[in-house]
Amino acid sequence: MDLVIRNASLPDGSQGIDIAIESGRIAALGRSLPMHGKQEIDAAGDLVTPPFVDAHFHMDATLSYGLPRVNSSGTLLEGIALWGELKPQLTQDALVERAMQYCDWAVARGLLAIRSHVDVCDDRLLAVEALLHVKERVAPYLDLQLVAFPQDGLLRNQSAFSNLKRAIDLGVDVVGGIPHFERTMADGAESIRLLCEFAAEQGLRVDMHCDESDDPLSRHIETLAYHAQRLGMQGRVTGSHLTSMHSMDNYYVSKLLPLMREAGVAAIANPLINITLQGRHDTYPKRRGMTRVPELLAAGIEVAFGHDCVMDPWYSLGSGDMLEVAHMGMHVAQMTGQAAMHACFLAVTETPARILGLQDYGLTPGCHADLVILDASSTIEAIRLRAARRFVIRRGKVVSQAPAAQAKLNLPGRPECVDFRLQRL
Repeated sequence: MDLVIRNASLPDGSQGIDIAIESGRIAALGRSLPMHGKQEIDAAGDLVTPPFVDAHFHMDATLSYGLPRVNSSGTLLEGIALWGELKPQLTQDALVERAMQYCDWAVARGLLAIRSHVDVCDDRLLAVEALLHVKERVAPYLDLQLVAFPQDGLLRNQSAFSNLKRAIDLGVDVVGGIPHFERTMADGAESIRLLCEFAAEQGLRVDMHCDESDDPLSRHIETLAYHAQRLGMQGRVTGSHLTSMHSMDNYYVSKLLPLMREAGVAAIANPLINITLQGRHDTYPKRRGMTRVPELLAAGIEVAFGHDCVMDPWYSLGSGDMLEVAHMGMHVAQMTGQAAMHACFLAVTETPARILGLQDYGLTPGCHADLVILDASSTIEAIRLRAARRFVIRRGKVVSQAPAAQAKLNLPGRPECVDFRLQRL
């Protein structure tokens, strides 16, 4: 074998598992495997998981914080306006440099697949060309899936639809939209129809920013589900954000969730950004804003978490750590039962991998040997500690390595110079 990982814990709770890797794929899993590897790693009981997957990000804006100025209000609308000010100043080289730096951060944190929306409302398609170049450069170690995103509105911007089609022709993977940003609800609904019909004709997936609002009457997700079912696109359509659902009345949601389930529409919440940008017009009590994650899951709808933004016009923080995203999502959604906490880990690994349509992702023989060894013994402990990524493996090769979180203490009345794994029980 090229590589054998010994004594691993797995996300399903299995312990003492060996993983044999050959030619970039998992060859076998089991206890005390007889084969030996050219390289062997002792996981020592640590968690081995498929890599983290970010189902919703904006790589064209990442690491641009402070350009051309800081978002002084911290609001969504000022962020959109600020991005409009920045677009004419963008250069392809700067876009590529920032995106490549972020991809380095991602790999170090075990994040090996990202779906990034890219603005197509700049007639130059500068960001599209830049991120297509980045996608090609990072392909050996990171899967980058691009969404053609009409940031200024498909119908509100006169060249948006033609630019979106040009972006798809250039090699962008997914059709995006932002119906709640159109001038009227009717225009929003029409934009969904146009985009879904175009995607169906092209055989493409759809991922729309949908109802990113505190308005309970912003109900474009219903229209998205209708067209997904009408066009036979079940399993290929995603609604991102869906924050208006937080403010909808329970009766309407009881009707909406079965419609989404029938249509095979997935949902992506963005906990860090939703909890930051929503509820801004509230005094107290103040709404949390994130969509109804537990209810969506209970209805049988796929739910993933996305990072959305890192150091850009909308969010001045972030580091590419999907465990931080899961940690925030768990708290905002009050998902602190054992099964619910585990579901938050799946929302940044297996579920987004399915939404993106990643092939051969997982922990069974034949899957790509894309793995992360975490300084934790379980999925819940990984979220609790935002565990260090001891090893990140891509196609059977170690691409990043970091020490376990340890400390050496010398305290009065305690054993002298004790080395211990931080906060591990």
